[in-house]
Amino acid sequence: MAAPSAIRNQRGAGQLVLQWADAELVFSHARLRGACPCSQCRAARLQGRLSLVSADVHVEQVVMQGYGVQLLFSDGHERGIYPWQYLRDLGQSLQL
Repeated sequence: MAAPSAIRNQRGAGQLVLQWADAELVFSHARLRGACPCSQCRAARLQGRLSLVSADVHVEQVVMQGYGVQLLFSDGHERGIYPWQYLRDLGQSLQL
């Protein structure tokens, strides 16, 4: 999957905006933190362990990784790389 044509980190609004030719997806920083795809966070979700994410968590840095993006959060979490397809699927599930 191709990378988005634009990525805007709106820290004040607490949103990350991804723009593709056919779609614009807007994610809250807290939602992205709660959906972290790293192995530690995925294992916690699969085991039913609830991980509370502060509503005021924000994305401090966005690092392009070719097939996706690494997000560095204000709570210090930086392990997850969010593949483009994962973000498209996540965004579409939020719009349902």
